[in-house]
Amino acid sequence: MPRVKRGVPAHKKHKKILQMAEGHRGTRRRLIRPAHESVMRSMAYMYRDRRNRKRDMRGLWITRINAAARMHGVSYSVLMHAIHTANIEVDRKILAEMAVNDEAAFTALVKTALDAVKK
Repeated sequence: MPRVKRGVPAHKKHKKILQMAEGHRGTRRRLIRPAHESVMRSMAYMYRDRRNRKRDMRGLWITRINAAARMHGVSYSVLMHAIHTANIEVDRKILAEMAVNDEAAFTALVKTALDAVKK
């Protein structure tokens, strides 16, 4: 059986890992084994935090909607109930955007939703 030299694939793999470890400190960016460990850990954090970012953004939207709703004398939960009752199809991201950048539209939406609940 002929001898197989594996230098080129190994160097390519190592180069890829070291390139991904750029920006890490000290040994973690220079040596293969610590770099590999560091890159694997950072990729796990990336995967986890892509999901956590969605959670954090939803919390931010709810906070903004609540602040704007309270300026109209109504709480977040009452406003969301009114919006669902009025069959207004708008998500929290858009509501938060309206609350921050378009107060007139948000006011109109709040009035429409609350009128639907009172009827």
